[in-house]
Amino acid sequence: MPAIHVKSMQIGNDAIDVHGHVNNQEYLRWMQEVAIEHSTLQGWPLPRYLEAGASWYVRSHFIEYLRPALLDDEIRICTWVADLEKRNSLRRTLFLRDADRSILARAETRWSYVDLKSGRPLPIPEILRAAFEIVASEADVLHALAFA
Repeated sequence: MPAIHVKSMQIGNDAIDVHGHVNNQEYLRWMQEVAIEHSTLQGWPLPRYLEAGASWYVRSHFIEYLRPALLDDEIRICTWVADLEKRNSLRRTLFLRDADRSILARAETRWSYVDLKSGRPLPIPEILRAAFEIVASEADVLHALAFA
């Protein structure tokens, strides 16, 4: 089970905006996609959360755009869990361009673990905590990917 989930992709025309680079909404969509993929790989697909009667809700997103991603760029989207508090978790994401080995954007999402019936935050159960390894820093991720 990977502590760091990596998705490789090529930027298609559907991701490009009127300014000729990837639209900011695409980054947000990709952040959610890779988070779901990572959770699924860790043994927690959506049906398991639904069976447990709880799921992750977004509390906040932050994205820092450093360089534009362009049509046909080959990129890697890397995500990992940076902390697990009592009811919340911080997930970080890096967007990397392979050609020049540059960081295009860095992002984070603060998730709350929420009861689906009441909508109230719940303590994260130990069985769920055990599925995710905490990765302390971006430098650890870049080193693991041999990208630094």
